[in-house]
Amino acid sequence: MIDVKNVTKKYTLTKKQQKELQTNTQSVFAVNNVSFTCTPGKVFSLLGPNGAGKTTLLRMVATILKPTEGTILVNNKSTITNATEVQKSIGFLTGSTNLYDKLTPQETVTYFGKLHGISKSGIQQRTQLLFDQLNIHEFSTKRISQLSTGMKQKVSIARSMIHDPDVVIFDEPTSGLDVITANSIIELIKQCKAAGKTIIFSSHIMSEVDLLCDELAIINHGKIIYNDAMDNFRMQLNGQSLTEAFIDIVKNNTLAHQEI
Repeated sequence: MIDVKNVTKKYTLTKKQQKELQTNTQSVFAVNNVSFTCTPGKVFSLLGPNGAGKTTLLRMVATILKPTEGTILVNNKSTITNATEVQKSIGFLTGSTNLYDKLTPQETVTYFGKLHGISKSGIQQRTQLLFDQLNIHEFSTKRISQLSTGMKQKVSIARSMIHDPDVVIFDEPTSGLDVITANSIIELIKQCKAAGKTIIFSSHIMSEVDLLCDELAIINHGKIIYNDAMDNFRMQLNGQSLTEAFIDIVKNNTLAHQEI
C-alpha cells in the first residue's frame, strides 16, 4: 500500500536559472501539496503532461528523492525515516534503462539479486520465472551493449522485479518500444495485479491506461487535479475519447492556473 499525504517538493532557483526562466521567483514547486492512496491488487494510473511533476512524485515514492514537506508511507513505513526498508519492498522501473553494457542479462539480474540478499537458489528460481515471462532466455548470455532497446527494457524489468517486491512503480515502461515488447510488459503488469501487488502505472498511451487502470489521478503544475475510480472517469466522458477528456481536464486547469 502507498499513502501520500500533503507532499510537496520545492527547488530553490539559482540566479542563473532565474535569468534563464526570466523570473524573480526564488523557488519552484515540482510537486505541490499532493495526496493520494494506492491499494493492493489495483493499478493506480498517474497521468499528466511533460513537466507536470509525475516523475518527481514517483521518485519520492521510490525514496530516490525526499519531499520538502509531507509524508509518504509504503506498507506503513516512512520513505524518509525507513528508506532502506521501503526500498526492499519496491520495484521501480523507468523508461531509461541505464544498464551496464559489459554485463549480460543473466549477470545483471544475478548481481541485483545478491544486492537484495537473496539466496543463490532463490535468484535462480526468480530469474527463471522472470526470463520465462519476458522471453529473455534467447539473449540472456549476450552483452547488454548488443541488445535492442526493447531487450534492454525487459532486462531492466527483470532487474527491478528480482526481489519480488510488494509495490511496483512503472514510469512510462513501454515508451518507444515495439508492440510485442510493450505487450509483454502489459502482461507482466496484469500478473502483478493478480498477485495482489500495489501498482503505480504512468503512461502517455491511453489504450494502456484504459486496459489496466483501476484508479486514475491526473497531475498538472505539480497538483493533483483529478483523482477517482477509472469506471467513474469513463462514465463522465460524454462521448469523448479518453484522450480528449484528459486533454480537456488539463487545458481547463492550465487556463485556471494562468489566471491566478
